Amino acid sequence: MTNNLVNAQSLYLRKHAHNPINWYPWGEEALNKAKQEQKPIFLSIGYSSCHWCTVMEGEAFSDGAIADYLNQNFIAIKVDREERPDIDSIYMQGLQMMTGQGGWPLNIFLTPHDLVPFYGGTYFPLEPRYGRPGFLQILESIHNFYHQQTDKLNALKEEIVSILENNINLNPSIENHLNTKLLIQGLEKNSQILGRNEYGGPRFPMMPYSNTTLTAIHTLPPETAQKAHQLGIQRGIDLVNGGIYDHVGGGFHRYTVDSTWTVPHFEKMLYDNGLIMEFLANLWSSGKENPQYHIACEGTLQWLEREMVAPEGYFYSAQDADNFGNIQDEEPEEGEFYVWHYLDLQQILSHEELIALQEVFTISNEGNFEGKNVLQKHPDKAITPMVKNALDKLFTMRYGQTPERLTTFPPARNNHEAKSLEWLGRIPPVTDTKMIVAWNSLMISGLARAYGVFKNEKYLELAESAVKFILKNQWENQRLYRLNYGNKVSVLAQSEDYAFLVKALLDLQQNSLNAGNYWLEKAIKVQQEFDDYCYDQKNGGYYNNAYDNSSDLLIKEKGYIDNATPSPNGVAVANLLRLGLMTDNLDYFEKAEQTLKIFADKMVNSPVSCPSLFIGLKWFLDGSSVKSNVQLLEDLNKLYLPSFVPCISKDIPSGSVGLVCRGLSCLEPAVSKEQIVQQLKTEVGN
Repeated sequence: MTNNLVNAQSLYLRKHAHNPINWYPWGEEALNKAKQEQKPIFLSIGYSSCHWCTVMEGEAFSDGAIADYLNQNFIAIKVDREERPDIDSIYMQGLQMMTGQGGWPLNIFLTPHDLVPFYGGTYFPLEPRYGRPGFLQILESIHNFYHQQTDKLNALKEEIVSILENNINLNPSIENHLNTKLLIQGLEKNSQILGRNEYGGPRFPMMPYSNTTLTAIHTLPPETAQKAHQLGIQRGIDLVNGGIYDHVGGGFHRYTVDSTWTVPHFEKMLYDNGLIMEFLANLWSSGKENPQYHIACEGTLQWLEREMVAPEGYFYSAQDADNFGNIQDEEPEEGEFYVWHYLDLQQILSHEELIALQEVFTISNEGNFEGKNVLQKHPDKAITPMVKNALDKLFTMRYGQTPERLTTFPPARNNHEAKSLEWLGRIPPVTDTKMIVAWNSLMISGLARAYGVFKNEKYLELAESAVKFILKNQWENQRLYRLNYGNKVSVLAQSEDYAFLVKALLDLQQNSLNAGNYWLEKAIKVQQEFDDYCYDQKNGGYYNNAYDNSSDLLIKEKGYIDNATPSPNGVAVANLLRLGLMTDNLDYFEKAEQTLKIFADKMVNSPVSCPSLFIGLKWFLDGSSVKSNVQLLEDLNKLYLPSFVPCISKDIPSGSVGLVCRGLSCLEPAVSKEQIVQQLKTEVGN
């Protein structure tokens, strides 16, 4: 028995294709059916590597009684949030408005004629537990409310629509807030976010906030800048030593479920790894050359090359949190691929190796995760040759081959492949093999920056291979598409795809100077298409979706709030200013300023919601270009200088080594690299 999702390209949607629920994908057929039958819409949003999405699929969504009730009284629609982040963003706002919190699976009920949300939640259990009612009880209550309490429903809808529309009601600020005072206040507040440990809850990488701790180095007063830098350093230490990093196979998990960075939620997302790699490279270049930063970058590079690169050159999207312990298991177990029984360690390692490993990592007979061990490194302990050998033995146990011999590890594309293919080691988690332009771009940026700092050619090779695939394959009818499934494009690009791709091209331009202006020319073309389809010509700023691809949306948003990834408008502002500095095209500066102006009130009143906009403001106030030769510019790239662009030029004053320019004016010609660095560290502001 299958439903309307059986032919979906999305792995997440196909996971629900055999549910007894009559699921529809988001589209004209389902939306029209809801209107014609006067039935409320049950909208369920998630993604393939989401653990609780998987749990709900196996419980409530597979239950016959629930399916019968849903099919009779609702139109059920499934959305992959990785395909349609614009839909997810709107209804996540609605959920947070109604419940004060969000997460996935995102389950929300909409009225059929106007798509307004009126009730929602995240994980709904099959039977009442965890202090939550059973899903069937919820469905019955929603059905009664929708049909019998029309006045309350309409009042609730009016309130929700009013708040949603108010959130997108952006107008250029009358007062000019775009000054050094606002920049300092914003960087201070956003840097302090990383120091809030009083809640004792899960720990996320929070890369947009981590980046502000580094941006603050040359901006805030010395004492405050030092505190911010220290928070950034601590975040790096937690990331590379904690259980969030896979010390055996490389790559970072999505987050830890505890405040000590010990036990991860085991899925690995491409975007996290790209953002973290860029951050660690910047942290290293800021003068904090912790060997573990480099080890983690190299390990992530090896994981990418081994498990996440398609034969065509692009990067896969994610790996699940769960995997099968053996082929007889009906359901996969969380983290089984990554954790270690103490008895296993005793059998795999020599006594001396186990002792050495225990001195560096937290390992015990009792374990730290359901009787097993997640490896967490002691920050003050170095990985010795014996410990490295022990880790290699664990790698061989997990993958069935030594690290030297295993250069490519094919993905399990679904549960059937995971259980039916012959694995030399453990059964791996399922890999979502779709290509997402935005996420690939974040990884390309991370690789480009790591290459600029560490000069390992492999970083550059992987980055260039991925971006060349995008440039060659992701345009159809002169439009960029967001996704690629088996060499077939799908879903028109959204603002994050454009913004992150332009950034990736500019990062390649900056960190691989021997390519001339090739990447800059590509960035200019992508930016033009971005401006044509997403830029608000009247007020400024970029809509989340193209003007001709928004008819099925409740509201038209301009994304400025950072979450696990930076906001498209924050990244777009920095891109525009980098392009302006590289080309001397004033149109870029004007678009950047206008975009900052429409978000200025948000930056004043809600600064911690938009750290990336403050990084854009840093570029607006202090962005500089340096005209010099390739060798000197490459040396500058190895340093952390957060708002400069390199411009290869022979046209510099006689007797100087380079020229620093800000906007339309240039500083005194520099006679040494040290003078250039000092000029770049001296902000002008206003």
